Amino acid sequence: MRNVEKRVELVEKYLQRLQLDKDMLSYYNGRIILVTGGAGAIGSNLIIALSKLVGERGRVIVLDNLSSIRIKDPWNVAPLPNILFVLGDVRSDIDLKRVFKEKPSIIFHLAAFFANQNSVDYPEVSADVDIIGHIRLLEYARLGGVERFVYASSGCAIYGSYPQLPLKEEFISMHLTTPYQINKMTGEMYCNFYYHNYSLPIVNCRFFNSYGPGEVPGQYRNVIPNFIYWAIEKRSLPITGTGDETRDFTFVLDLVQGLLKAGYYKEAVGENFNLAAGKEVSIKELATMVNEVTKNPSQIVFTERRKWDTKPRLLASIEKASRLIHYTPLIEFREGFQYTIEWFHDNWDKIKLLADFPPGMSSAVRTPVHSR
Repeated sequence: MRNVEKRVELVEKYLQRLQLDKDMLSYYNGRIILVTGGAGAIGSNLIIALSKLVGERGRVIVLDNLSSIRIKDPWNVAPLPNILFVLGDVRSDIDLKRVFKEKPSIIFHLAAFFANQNSVDYPEVSADVDIIGHIRLLEYARLGGVERFVYASSGCAIYGSYPQLPLKEEFISMHLTTPYQINKMTGEMYCNFYYHNYSLPIVNCRFFNSYGPGEVPGQYRNVIPNFIYWAIEKRSLPITGTGDETRDFTFVLDLVQGLLKAGYYKEAVGENFNLAAGKEVSIKELATMVNEVTKNPSQIVFTERRKWDTKPRLLASIEKASRLIHYTPLIEFREGFQYTIEWFHDNWDKIKLLADFPPGMSSAVRTPVHSR
């Protein structure tokens, strides 16, 4: 229970640091809010923040099928009195009827068939969840008169293979290399359709490389939790490529900030925003930091770059989000990394139980080319 309290304290301290204005606090107070994918890495932090904002008169409904972890355990959902967890799927009419019976006025749609490699391995399931499930949720939102529909898109996915940096929202490319990327682009298009055709107040939020407390390592998970997991286990860290590749790693609570503001500001409706740190970190630098902090003596191992991984660098422009919704990242990379390491140590027994690295060759890691 103490680990849950620490997680809640971290979110509370972030909200204090954020200093949301009185109008925004009043806007969220007493609301009923639906978060799909609320048991995931980003969603589990978002629902804690929303729980504090909606207060005793409000309610946060979580719809999640727990597909992202090996054992169906909603352990990531803080047991707060105004959070209602529903084990269900966005593709299921029965499950959607259950949560819309609560009459949510705001929806944060974070549920997805996550990860590029996962979508390459299972393209039909990926399309079913991320497109059909998405349309079904939009229909319920339209019929239910929802006041705001905030969609979790992906800046890492939709910008294609040949972007100019920093990435700006108006850049469009069809050079998409995985079903996940295609589906996220399609998801934005359907949001735009429902906005223009039905006046559904949508916002597309493009996430960049989230990290922080709440993400369990696994075959299809992100590089930071996997590196930390392997390093604690004293295993080599595999880098797919040269290690000079960069990513715009964004602390999870900064993404939560962006979501909260996208759910509030009128200027956000009908728009798309990059939510990122606006800074580059190389994968080699990341691996070195992980090994130093965990005292991992194993070498870094370099493997072939995955066929779909065509972006040697990622860096987002956050100027539009700053201008229209006053988005300002608060957590520097090393500070956020320390929070993540602490969360791993606090929850290590549970993480070891839930980490999903099935036997055999991992789809996401190739045969080593060389090590150092």
